[in-house]
Order: sequence, then structure tokens, then C-alpha cells
Amino acid sequence: MFADGVIRCGESFDLPGLQRRLHSGKVALSDPGRPLPEQPEQTPRWSARYPEPLTHNGFLGEIRDEISMLNGRPTTSDLCREAIGRYRGAPTEANRLLVKDAYLTIPAHLRVFVLGDMDRQDIPLRQLVTELGKPVGGDGPIATVEMHRLVLEYFEASHRGIQHSGDRLARLHADDPATPRTATITLHERGGPPVEPPATLDLFVLRNEFPAPLSYAGETYPTVLHGYWALAAHDRDDHDRVRDAPTVYAAHEIGGSCVLRSDWSLARTAVMAGLLRAKFTQHLELAEILRSTADAPISYTGYSESPFWTDQGRDEGRNWVGRLLELVRSELSATTIHHLPADRS
Repeated sequence: MFADGVIRCGESFDLPGLQRRLHSGKVALSDPGRPLPEQPEQTPRWSARYPEPLTHNGFLGEIRDEISMLNGRPTTSDLCREAIGRYRGAPTEANRLLVKDAYLTIPAHLRVFVLGDMDRQDIPLRQLVTELGKPVGGDGPIATVEMHRLVLEYFEASHRGIQHSGDRLARLHADDPATPRTATITLHERGGPPVEPPATLDLFVLRNEFPAPLSYAGETYPTVLHGYWALAAHDRDDHDRVRDAPTVYAAHEIGGSCVLRSDWSLARTAVMAGLLRAKFTQHLELAEILRSTADAPISYTGYSESPFWTDQGRDEGRNWVGRLLELVRSELSATTIHHLPADRS
């Protein structure tokens, strides 16, 4: 599913296209070659604690909600919770009917989750949306004014609990920035070996292959990658060959062909952090570009370096270069923090 409404399932189509495929059987909600799992018996219905069976209409409604969420719009569950808030503030019959309409708009198989209550699920809502004098769920107790009053008390208690949890979480997370984080910055690998720094500096300076000579542990390296692979080498001769390689790609190829230090898997993260610190403390113009990224998450992509260092997409790659760049950026900012004035009391 994509924010523009495109859905991919073997081919690309929109919501009406999905609806046609569901009704024609071209897309199925379960494997047609396997028997359907037994559904728990929904008796009595008014107090059932299991989701309703998944239907075509319910699935289409869930997809609509997902697309709304991708666009930053409220889902049907969000709208129901908003309606509950209005009813809690003014428990009128008109607001009760708004809650009812919003509740029934939620895909049926998702309704038990709307309140986030593992014990009662959506039973309070089933009670509230039932007209006075009618049986809840068709086979439950008769809805009364007292029942609706108890549901309102339940909503009030839930609201107080949410407020208390939110206040406590705000105290525990008081060091989080008050404003939303800057959007993620992605540092892509570029083709072709850079020989000289470009005339105009941009975010490419944050890449490990950017030509910025740096001194580290008593040696000078043309790039971070030269230093990384030279320091990975077990033998001094190999170290020097990597250090003196004419391009960053040659350094990588030579380094990857050498016998590496036996402890490299343990030491490599600290070495990379040290090399990045050296690069940005020894090149102030590059440090300013790193600092200009503010608090943006940094995604460091590429195909040449290991997934340990790079961001390979959802659940793949550990993005350690991106993380270390954020660490060095934080350290650069921390150097500008002044000590608090002495207590004058």
C-alpha cells in the first residue's frame, strides 16, 4: 500500500481494483487450498471477546485506514476515539449517536481493538451504541440509563489513566526535543572514485569515501575508508599498502583481500568512531555541514560497504555509520554547551 492509493499484489491497482479482484476471487483473504480455521463461537454475542470474521468489506476498510495513516489522516479508529472524547465532554444523545456512527464505521474485525483494553475490549462501546430498551448485541442485557452512565464513568476513568500515563511519560522523556525531529537524511553512495574535493561541498562530505585527509593514531589517511581498512589489516605491510592506495575503491579491495586483525569484529566500531571524530574535528568546514543536519536521523546507504555499516531498508542493515555520524554530530554540539552559572543564592 502506498500513500497515493496504489496497491501492489502481483500487479498494481487502486481500491476499486482491489474490490473487483476480491469479488472475482483473483485476490483471496485466505489460501483457497487450505480449510479455513475454526472461528471461535460468538455466543453470547454481546460479550464476545474475539474479532469478527474478516470479510471483503472489512479488508477494504482496513486498507482505506492504512492509506489514511500513510497520509497522516485519522483512521476510523481515531475518529471513533475523537467521538468518544466529545461524548465524554458532553454526554448528549446527539454525541452518543456520533459515537455509534463512528464505531460502526470501523472495520468489524478491528472493533475489539479500538479501546486498547485487553480485558473489556469494545464491550463498553457495544453497550453505549445500543438504544435504551434494546438488548446489547441482540442477545445481551437490556440497555438502560444506568448502563450508559457506567460506560461514561469507564471513559472518564480511562481518560484519567491515559492522562496520568502521558504525564509520567513526559517526565521520563523530558530530554526529548519539544519540536518534531528533522526528516531523515539519506547519504547515497556515488559512482566513480573521487580524486579531489568538489568545488561545492554538499552532504556527500559525510560519506566515508569523501577525500578528506585525516590524522589518526599517528598515521595520515586520505579518507576514512583508507584508515578503516588499513587499521583492519593484521600485517604492517598490508596496512601501508591500503594507506597508500591510489583510490578509495582500491583501498577497499586491497583491505578486503588482506588477513584482518583477529579482534577486528570487536574493535571495528570504536575505530570507525575514532576516524569519524578525526575527520570532522580536523576539517571544520565539514563539521559545519554535519552540524547543519540538526537532529535528523542519518541513513547511510550503499552497496560497497557491509550491511553492518549501511542502511539496507526495513529490518536490514544496521546503519552503524549513520549512527556514528549522529554521535559525532552530538559531540560537536556538546562542545558549545557552557557551564551553568554559579548559584548566587
